[in-house]
Amino acid sequence: MFARRVSVAQVEEGDELAPRFDSDGLIPVVTTDADTGDVLMHAYMNAEALEQTIRRGEAVYWSRSRECLWHKGATSGLIQKVVEMRIDDDQDAVWLRVRVEGDASCHVGYRSCFYRAVPVGEGAAATPVKLAFREESKVFDPAEVYGDAPNPTRL
Repeated sequence: MFARRVSVAQVEEGDELAPRFDSDGLIPVVTTDADTGDVLMHAYMNAEALEQTIRRGEAVYWSRSRECLWHKGATSGLIQKVVEMRIDDDQDAVWLRVRVEGDASCHVGYRSCFYRAVPVGEGAAATPVKLAFREESKVFDPAEVYGDAPNPTRL
């Protein structure tokens, strides 16, 4: 499905998808809401996840914590339907514009995984730095959706 990378001109100016995966075989993905532009999440894809996303029209990622493919929403029902997929100039980063069935993308229950702001400049004087919540309420209860299983995210 992917072209072999043969030249800078091919990668930067050509019309063939020739993604560059990192040494772990992953490519970073930024996912935004297709209607609002809000950043929903950041994740990674391996070649199989990228291929499945293209074929399905639904987001499939590679879970680094579980070390397996992750069809977003398969458990929660919060499927990310891809409206548009873009690749950057070096073909080493992906941007997905999606519509989410259920309007939430974060496993913690918030709409976006970026639900807290980090103060900068004068507002960053506190130690440790205090985060400011930008989303005040959760869209769903993670315990109801996922049960009481421990969060697989690494600390």
